[in-house]
Amino acid sequence: METVELNPNRGEKHGDEGQEDEKHRGEDDRTVTVSVNEQPVKLLGKSATGAEIKAAAIAQGVLIQPNFVLQEELPNGTSRVIGDNDPVHLREHLRFTAIAPDDNS
Repeated sequence: METVELNPNRGEKHGDEGQEDEKHRGEDDRTVTVSVNEQPVKLLGKSATGAEIKAAAIAQGVLIQPNFVLQEELPNGTSRVIGDNDPVHLREHLRFTAIAPDDNS
């Protein structure tokens, strides 16, 4: 299974910024496994947008499209819609569903 790096410019060093990047690199480069439509998806980093989560899921074989509506399944049994530009703090075992925008279920 492929891990998709969300920030391809991570690790570039510009002056003093490189030293600060080194301090946080371990945290930013961690791999987190979430589920999208009950399928495991590996993400790199500590946060991702809805669009990035969907793109990673698609790259890892989840049968969804970029225009699908992404929802985070919450522990209390409810869900919240994650917009394409909405940031999500990544942690293990987060669960998402992605449904076609015209699905009325």
